[in-house]
Amino acid sequence: MAPYFGLTGGWLTFWVSVACSTDMTLFGYDQGVFGGVVVTQDYLDTLELNGEGRTSLLGTVTAIYDVGCFFGAIAAFSLGEILGRKKTILLGTTIMSIGAILQITAFGVPQMIVGRIIAGIGNGLNTATAPVWQAETSKAAWRGKLVVVEMILNIAGFSLSNWVTYGFSFVGGGISWRMPLVLQFIFIVMLFATVPWLPESPRWLIAHGYIEQAEQIIADLEATTVDDPWVVTESKEIQWAANFERENGLSWMQLLKGKTGTGNTCTVRRLLLGAGTQAMQQLAGIYYLPTVLTQSVGLENSLARLLAACNSVSYLLFSLIGIPNVERWGRRKMMMYAAAGQFFCYLMITVLIRYNELTGYSGSRQVASASIAFFFLYYIFFGIGWQGVPWLYPTEINSLSMRTKGAALGTAMNWACNFMVVEITPVGIQTLHWRFYIIWTVFNAAFVPIVYLFYPETAGRTLEDIDRFFREDAKVLVFRDKDAISEKRPLKYVEHEQSEIRRNSSVVSVNPEIVRKRLASIAKADDEGGWSHEEKL
Repeated sequence: MAPYFGLTGGWLTFWVSVACSTDMTLFGYDQGVFGGVVVTQDYLDTLELNGEGRTSLLGTVTAIYDVGCFFGAIAAFSLGEILGRKKTILLGTTIMSIGAILQITAFGVPQMIVGRIIAGIGNGLNTATAPVWQAETSKAAWRGKLVVVEMILNIAGFSLSNWVTYGFSFVGGGISWRMPLVLQFIFIVMLFATVPWLPESPRWLIAHGYIEQAEQIIADLEATTVDDPWVVTESKEIQWAANFERENGLSWMQLLKGKTGTGNTCTVRRLLLGAGTQAMQQLAGIYYLPTVLTQSVGLENSLARLLAACNSVSYLLFSLIGIPNVERWGRRKMMMYAAAGQFFCYLMITVLIRYNELTGYSGSRQVASASIAFFFLYYIFFGIGWQGVPWLYPTEINSLSMRTKGAALGTAMNWACNFMVVEITPVGIQTLHWRFYIIWTVFNAAFVPIVYLFYPETAGRTLEDIDRFFREDAKVLVFRDKDAISEKRPLKYVEHEQSEIRRNSSVVSVNPEIVRKRLASIAKADDEGGWSHEEKL
């Protein structure tokens, strides 16, 4: 039987995307489902978590999942490079299955905590690996869109969990919280049914010496043959980058000792840029809307849960805007525009909740209702700009040898910051009241200049283009470098690729028509990228 059931080209990329998207949908569902479980009466009774004296333990049982995710992401540092992308995801899914079974069958807090930690470790492995696998098997023009689609399906999983737990809240007994946990096995089964037969990352294969196998996968993903000059050029570019990193890269021990290495790989800077997007994503605001609506706005629990479920649908729908625009607007503008919108939303929320809490203020009900609208608007901005890009950016900005480590570090940063936000939110709202929202207002205002000054654009570039940018003595402050901030692929990279294809076509015996078509496709992509005639001259 032909490999991948005979699928090549776009269809093969589609099925890799299905597997990665299923992984991220499971992530969203698993992250959101427990928010509905912890307010279910049978769950509280069974695990004896009722009463004010058990509030702290209840919060720990919930937040301990993030600790497991953090350590799972840390484990991906080494396991991701040793096992490869596919096997790491399969291992993570297996670990998640064990954690889910422990949670579903729990009748006491100790077993539930163990189940939460184990499920978190598996999820940490998966979320650190799936975006890398997607990015390394996708064309440059598709890469951003496909990773953003993954994160939109993450929102879909989160939204589904909200509605599932809301629906089962009307059912009595253990099924009201155990069944929502059982349903995550739909996604687990889908992962076991798709990942094993799909191609490994060709970049991981080349980095580990499997050149012929990698070239065949590159050809299959492009629906062409291994003697296509573009396949030869792509393979040589990846091999050169892998060798350069092998000679000039740094180990974790060297990084921890403060060494920066030789060869201008900018390893530490690239790691910090990738992890920074994940930190900013989590520090952009509070994501536990029912808690905010009940404690700050003053809504009843049932109405708060219903509004949270409705908001998840709005969040999902508006995040679709990011799919066509992540390449058109670029990563920088997506993050800056969204952060500016989020700043405005939290500024208004802070003012409105201030008046809602003002003793004797006659319009408190009206300003409370108005604040809900700005919470909804905040999620719209967040869904468009900050839901997908922070997961995409670390997979692009880091070099081949550091890509898994960089994505894992970014994911670990995400979970560490998420854990912090989860832990401080109830206490912050209770003690600081409306002043607590000033924190998120300031954070979002700061994100705009940070991205503008320090973050180079990655849209439209191949992963090897980004390596070349950092090798060419890239400045820390990028806002003055037109090539660094352009949403379109810089002309010098296009010309380099065309010259390499011509050179390799003279080395490899190949039909001249194939060369002509390949160069024409690059020129067409160049034209669609927006280069003017004068710029080309």
